[in-house]
Amino acid sequence: MSKNLNKVTGAGLLIALGIIYGDIGTSPLYVFSAIINGKVISEELILGGLSCIIWTLTLQTTVKYVILTLQADNRGEGGIFSLYTLVRRRKKWLVAPAMIGGAALLADGMITPPISVASAVEGLKQISRFENIQEMQIVYIVLGILAVLFFVQQFGTASIGKLFGPIMMTWFSMLAILGLIHISDDFSVLKAFNPIYAFNLLVKYPEGFWILGAVFLCTTGAEALYSDLGHCGKHNIRVSWIFVKTSLIINYLGQGAWLLTNSGKVYANSTLIVDKEFLSQFPSALPLENPFYAVMPEWFKIFGIIIATAAAIIASQALISGSFTLISEAMRLNLWPRFKINYPSEERGQLFIPAINNLLFVGCCGIVLYFRNSGNMEGAYGLAITLCMIATSILFANYLVLHRVNAAWIYLYLIVYFAIEFSFLIANLLEKFPHGGYVTLFVGGFLFLIMYVWYRSRKIKNRYVEFVRLDHYLPLLQELSNDTTINKYATHLIYLSSANNPKEIEHKIMHSILNKKPKRADIYWFVHVDTLDDPYTCEYEVQTIIPNEVIRVEFRLGFRMEPKINLMFRKVVEDMVANKEVNIVSRYESLQRNNIVGDFEFIVMEKFLSQDNELPFWERVVMKLYFWLKEIGLSEERGFGLDPSNVKVEKFPLIVAPVTKLNLKRISPEEEE
Repeated sequence: MSKNLNKVTGAGLLIALGIIYGDIGTSPLYVFSAIINGKVISEELILGGLSCIIWTLTLQTTVKYVILTLQADNRGEGGIFSLYTLVRRRKKWLVAPAMIGGAALLADGMITPPISVASAVEGLKQISRFENIQEMQIVYIVLGILAVLFFVQQFGTASIGKLFGPIMMTWFSMLAILGLIHISDDFSVLKAFNPIYAFNLLVKYPEGFWILGAVFLCTTGAEALYSDLGHCGKHNIRVSWIFVKTSLIINYLGQGAWLLTNSGKVYANSTLIVDKEFLSQFPSALPLENPFYAVMPEWFKIFGIIIATAAAIIASQALISGSFTLISEAMRLNLWPRFKINYPSEERGQLFIPAINNLLFVGCCGIVLYFRNSGNMEGAYGLAITLCMIATSILFANYLVLHRVNAAWIYLYLIVYFAIEFSFLIANLLEKFPHGGYVTLFVGGFLFLIMYVWYRSRKIKNRYVEFVRLDHYLPLLQELSNDTTINKYATHLIYLSSANNPKEIEHKIMHSILNKKPKRADIYWFVHVDTLDDPYTCEYEVQTIIPNEVIRVEFRLGFRMEPKINLMFRKVVEDMVANKEVNIVSRYESLQRNNIVGDFEFIVMEKFLSQDNELPFWERVVMKLYFWLKEIGLSEERGFGLDPSNVKVEKFPLIVAPVTKLNLKRISPEEEE
């Protein structure tokens, strides 16, 4: 990663090509195939489709994301959750679009690898020596590539990532050259820059509006572009986008010109080509020939397929890495259960979440086996990401409000992009939902449910948490610490507290120390972790309430920082000892004489749902799901990076809605007789 992301550098531009544009850069593999599938090739269809592509890339990708949304960077970081952290204090309900957007982006990450890799590998059919290759053989090749791709995630991509830039540079150069060669097939394709052709297609062409579902595929990577902002900076993205957009449009124009030379033909994928009703209408329909490979010279196709497959793998890698980052942010924002995170390298942003890797791998394989070819996958692709784009529009409008932008501009922004994005959503819903779109909506809905349950359960639990004034208990803590009639529990006793106010503490912690079984210690530490809206803040504050007896430590961590509390707490103690703020030597006489450090014991309060609750039905369901998710996620101590050897887990009942009426009647012995 470039040391100064605010400057445009050659390295920054190359990194941007390798990381940012994988998804949107591979869209020429399948966009025109989706547009022409089952339709008569005509000037109206091709020029209208091209015009829609050009203006979608301009309005949606260039204006909305590259020019506007990239302004909403959180200390250089982007993405739906980074944007949410910038505006979440304005309105509480903004968590809803953030969760919808996050779930939709994750669902999109589950279908991008299959459709990208399948579209590339299917190019083998275009080569004469492989023209008889069977569909299941391609499926096996795609599954093999995906298996290798997900397997290598655990080792990180720091080393192979250096190759991404040059490969994608080759890819975009190839797109531009192939397009330029074929524009001369029919120079009338240049008329597509006139938006009137897009308008005529949508309004006058039979079922023209539903073509938007296919057109939308050209901009699906725009959201991922924003999510990867932190890798190379907005200036490098904006400059490199000029080259990328130019290459994409030239290639689309070349495909369009080739298609115009085939006017009157009808191409259909394997699903339609065997449909009796379709064949009765178009008896001379031909098997769908992907225009992307059709514009390649025969001798070049094998090289083109290799480069396309490499680009598809890079596009998949970007979405997988983005999914890891997305989930790690959701964990820190309390929108997702805690899962184990590995860090394959020291490079910033490099992380690996085994559970999510397995989830994505199973999901990708399931999609490949269910749809079998990229033509069928097009029916599922793009539907979920429209929801993410609408969510981004809502959050960005609130960002503009916070920055005191004139209300007229904000309303104009919402009118324009709601009109565009809801049009895409309606077209995708009605056209794609019956043909596979329900798969991504189901996956996205399942992921949203997890986020909702985790978020809602926290709200329900907060009704139970009771805070008390810490100063009321300080005399009791001092007396307990000096009471030699009670066996010492630990020299240093550390509790994790959720109290934001340093003058307060949870009642359950005081109950644990004083009531359950008195826990005598020399020094009581209360540790609080505050998740900030900044991504990479890592600092702490110490409040010595009673010197060498009661100390409060507050860690202030950015939403992208891993809470390694064990290591961080050790560093705090070292700093305090160096500054002579605390004496950590054991108070046992024999150990004190030899200057031996006392023991440290963490107490983790683990909740279980008490039977003594009267919850409404839906809240009872939410809490049941919450505790089920806790079972499959990391435990509290592992989630906070604590060493299990010095952690004691203490269970306590969670009573969020105490039973108020108990039909229990006392009877006397006489009544019993």
